[in-house]
Amino acid sequence: MKVTILGSGSRGNAILVESGGTRLLVDAGFSGRDLERRLADVQVDPSSIDALLVTHDHGDHTRGMGVAARRWGLPLYLTDPTRVACASLLDGTETLRTYSSFQPVEIGSLVVTPFLTVHDAVDPVAVTVTEPATGEKLGVATDLGRATAPVRHALQGCHLLVLEANHDEILLRESPYPWSVKARIGGSHGHLSNRAAAELARELHHDELCVVVLAHLSEQANDPGLAHDVVGAALSRLRYRGSLAVAGQHAPMEPIDVTRLRALRLPAQTSLF
Repeated sequence: MKVTILGSGSRGNAILVESGGTRLLVDAGFSGRDLERRLADVQVDPSSIDALLVTHDHGDHTRGMGVAARRWGLPLYLTDPTRVACASLLDGTETLRTYSSFQPVEIGSLVVTPFLTVHDAVDPVAVTVTEPATGEKLGVATDLGRATAPVRHALQGCHLLVLEANHDEILLRESPYPWSVKARIGGSHGHLSNRAAAELARELHHDELCVVVLAHLSEQANDPGLAHDVVGAALSRLRYRGSLAVAGQHAPMEPIDVTRLRALRLPAQTSLF
């Protein structure tokens, strides 16, 4: 399994998963032109992607979904409430395939298991992506107001975990956001803080966890170094032997080869990139 985070933050989110001959795009929160540029940066032809799955209706996850589905002929997977909420992005010519949070979805060689999150969207889900042939498992959990018991259960046993670390609580209070926005971000239906991300990462730690990527960082209320330090300190107390990285907003990360990293079993906090 190879995973490329094309970008993550409040201005756009998209993740490319490649495994067993299947290419799956999770979310399309950039314009069609920007998505194409980011894919070109990692030398991926958009027409080689097999499907696009959208997790919820917010623009930083859906902005380019209609364009991508039409331009590249991608089947578009989304829940029915999300489809209704995003009707303005669709013109009826897309190939739509609805899914729910109650059962897994098979997309090529991959099995996507959606699960409900607590977030202020119409029908928000996070997902795990598994390749049954190898057992390799990716967890994508951004846009979490809080880590509920079902979320914690669903994310058990991941080899690569993309986890929200949206804000530092002090920086959020001191940020230029209006108080209503601060309350939303820090509330139970908003986003995870660095501290909450560290607690969740500690709970999800296991011997085969190879990579944790911190994602969806606020540009106004967080700092990549701070997020890395807070979550890194929590994992180091568990003698975590994998790698910790922070996803950026403006450019793709280097692809993460989960298969190779499982074999290498990297020492604690060794940089992947």
